[in-house]
Amino acid sequence: MPIRPAVSWSSTLRLPKSSFPPRPSPADQGKYLQRCTDDLYERQSRERSAQIPFVLHDGPPYANGSLHIGHALNKILKDIICRVKVQEGRRVVYVPGWDCHGLPIEVKALEKQREKTKDGEHTLDAIGVRKAARNLATKTVKEQMKGFREWGVMGDWANAWRTMDKSFEIKQLGIFQEMVKKGLIFRRYKPVFWSPSSRTALAEAELEYKDDHFSTSAYIKFPITSIPEKLQQNLGGVQNLFAVIWTTTPWTLPANRAIAVHDELEYTVIRHGPDDLIIASSRVAQLSKLLFPDSSPELVAEGISGRDIQGSLYVNVLRGKDSEPQPVIHADFVSAESGSGLVHLAPGHGMDDYEVCTRLGIEAVAPVNDLGQFTASALPNNPQALEGKSVLDGGSGEVLRILGDKVLKVQKYKHKYPYDWRTKLPVIVRATEQWFADVGSVKDHALAALNDVQFIPTSGRARLESFVKGRSEWCISRQRAWGVPIPALYDENGAAVLTDESVAHIISTIKEKGIDAWWTDALDDPSWIVPGLDGSFKRGKDTMDVWFDSGTSWAQSKQQADVCLEGTDQHRGWFQSSLLTYTSASGQAGPPSKTLITHGFTLDQKGKKMSKSIGNTIAPSQIMDGSLLPVKSKGPVSQALGADALRLWAASSDYTRDVVIGESVLKFNHTALTKFRMTIKMLLGSMHQSARTAPLTKLDQIALTQLTDVMVEVNVAYQNFQFYKAVNAINKWVNSDLSAFYLEAMKDRIYCGDGGGVFEDLFNGLLKMLAPITPNIVEEAWDHRPEWIKSENQVHPSYRPLNEPVIDLERVAIDPGLRDDIPWLLNANSAIKAAQEEARAQKLIGSSLESSVVLDLPSEAREIFQRYGDELESIFVVSSVDLSSQSTEQAWQFSAEFDAPGGKGTAWIFPPRDAKCPRCWRYVAPVDELCKRCKDVVDV
Repeated sequence: MPIRPAVSWSSTLRLPKSSFPPRPSPADQGKYLQRCTDDLYERQSRERSAQIPFVLHDGPPYANGSLHIGHALNKILKDIICRVKVQEGRRVVYVPGWDCHGLPIEVKALEKQREKTKDGEHTLDAIGVRKAARNLATKTVKEQMKGFREWGVMGDWANAWRTMDKSFEIKQLGIFQEMVKKGLIFRRYKPVFWSPSSRTALAEAELEYKDDHFSTSAYIKFPITSIPEKLQQNLGGVQNLFAVIWTTTPWTLPANRAIAVHDELEYTVIRHGPDDLIIASSRVAQLSKLLFPDSSPELVAEGISGRDIQGSLYVNVLRGKDSEPQPVIHADFVSAESGSGLVHLAPGHGMDDYEVCTRLGIEAVAPVNDLGQFTASALPNNPQALEGKSVLDGGSGEVLRILGDKVLKVQKYKHKYPYDWRTKLPVIVRATEQWFADVGSVKDHALAALNDVQFIPTSGRARLESFVKGRSEWCISRQRAWGVPIPALYDENGAAVLTDESVAHIISTIKEKGIDAWWTDALDDPSWIVPGLDGSFKRGKDTMDVWFDSGTSWAQSKQQADVCLEGTDQHRGWFQSSLLTYTSASGQAGPPSKTLITHGFTLDQKGKKMSKSIGNTIAPSQIMDGSLLPVKSKGPVSQALGADALRLWAASSDYTRDVVIGESVLKFNHTALTKFRMTIKMLLGSMHQSARTAPLTKLDQIALTQLTDVMVEVNVAYQNFQFYKAVNAINKWVNSDLSAFYLEAMKDRIYCGDGGGVFEDLFNGLLKMLAPITPNIVEEAWDHRPEWIKSENQVHPSYRPLNEPVIDLERVAIDPGLRDDIPWLLNANSAIKAAQEEARAQKLIGSSLESSVVLDLPSEAREIFQRYGDELESIFVVSSVDLSSQSTEQAWQFSAEFDAPGGKGTAWIFPPRDAKCPRCWRYVAPVDELCKRCKDVVDV
């Protein structure tokens, strides 16, 4: 029937309508955040209370500063894991925690206290320090908790634990007591890493190693006063014999108590002037040039065994010419690869030196105080010469000046050196009285327990094992006020009392009085002394290493953790301390966690580690509010996408390596999140109740098959903790399969046809995949679902497992061969689009409907495409499709080849044969008329 061109058919179209906004509304985000975090966590806890829970144990963040992007990566990864498990039907237990003791908090609290005083000084006693530190930690925990919750992290926030809580401290002391009972805690005077800048002992885990540290190195000669008889026979009438040593710590020479050689090394004696010098034979040539560049030393004797040199005696002139001679001994660690082949031993300043000397009864001394300054005992005959001088700041130079002509050569030496990771200043090795945990007795059990642990990435296993294998003792005492006290008593002579009974009594007293009473009560208050202990005793002042604090946090859970996730630096820190305390005191044979996951550090877009000093840090809030993205317009459109923007960045990162974050990365994720919102809006607007009774087309079946496949892929990625692979799969599906293919192909049916399709299935599937990653947008989309769906009380996507069937088999019969056909259809579709682009470039077409298609196919492929013959126009979004040889009688034509079963196919595009339907715009109508389908729909 002819129609008038002036007629408008827009009122007859079914345009998508949805209340879902293209961008999140700040006014509504609070309620969605509440629903998808606190409400969801409480619901699953309540409804699944009878289940054995899935426990994610929190490696506690440190409560001394603002949240940074590393915190966001860590907490969001943990939250994604918890949400995946909730989807699976598990009851999740995630109780957040905080590490609240230790030097950084104490120092920061003192700085704040100093700012409040007029003169900038502070005179706080121990209890004042503890009060200031507790206030700071309490304030920081509140601020950090607020930030974590704004990121959409769900958990049992009401029962969050802090290492400074009384209940935590009592459990920690109980674990310490158990280790005392097993004989794993002891006190010893021995070398430890000592930080003069922090005035406390440090454990290996509290060190950073700087590769470009410069030390003063020197070659020193020590006069030998006595040699064994066999060596006398080889050397004849040698008079002025010296042992030549090389050291990078000349400041330790006042504490020298022995010189080491190696039994199996060969040594040579050379003469320079009046002096005869013992040097390893392999070092003679190099040292002769270095030490005596203007002359050639004379060879006196060679082929001397290190075994023959043992037993020689020499004098440390710093102790005085008349001091007791010191021995030359054997040590396995002596080599001739550097230095002189003879090693100066200061058992008070070296771990290896201590072990060798202690076995021989050689005393360890360390004439250095807590500030890293020489004491008067450094030079017994001239105390004032070194007393009060810093060993790290000029100490080596002072010692070398005093040694005078005994110094053969001084150089600057660049090498790797330990620094205090808090103050970023160098440490020293210094013998002091400290408390240690016996790691050697438990590390075999600890290593065996790791056999049952899954490591992600797998390289984490070797890394953690190496740290455990390399330890025998753990220095657990610290000389600070802010921490849990080591519950030891000391008699009048300084001897320590630490027994199961004494610790149990102290714990009971702390329960009664509170832990601060350890510092406020008189030092000799008898209430702390276990009954039956005779004599006068005082309480100690040492506190426990904060790694011992957090390392005992496994006691907060009633069962073994399923997952622990922290930064890779925690192999040497929290993972290790947790494993060692658990093995020592839990009474369990296994590990504290079934799975250990580690993530890398956050880097800027140039690959540099983020640092406040460099100025390249990014605040999580900048990602949430979109302020890091380039402004596209001057209009009022906000680029803020909230917590989901931050979460999508974390999820899309391959966290098993260092994670780069910058404008390009954030722009990509911003685009993806915007695409999710627009796709959801399209799906919501296209969901009609009538679609449930509409016939399912082959195109619908293709969409359901693609949805099934992507959900399987995403589920596997979630199960393997490979969240970035899940994000990649979702993005690819949304952009290619859903938006560019199905939704594009369905527009005609949505707007002009029966409004059928499988939009409800696609909507539910998309939300289920997004639920662990972007819960806010899922909650918001669920709130905007049509009223007819709300009335059905469907299960929330966050509660529905990804592996449940996408397709209702009673409603949908999927062609079993369809999955195999899809790639060939997509190949043809890509070829058609490529040919259309050529035509579009020459301005011959605009819409893809302005073309007809002929597919020239191999015989094997033709059979496949014929099965979809009545839907190919819809699938390819063209006006007609023929499966036959192309005709050459056309105004224009373009083609593109594609892979097809049996060989290559060719897609030809031509001008449409018919006229444009004014309602649906397909070129399938007579001139000035509606097409048949549109006539039937509008009943013209």
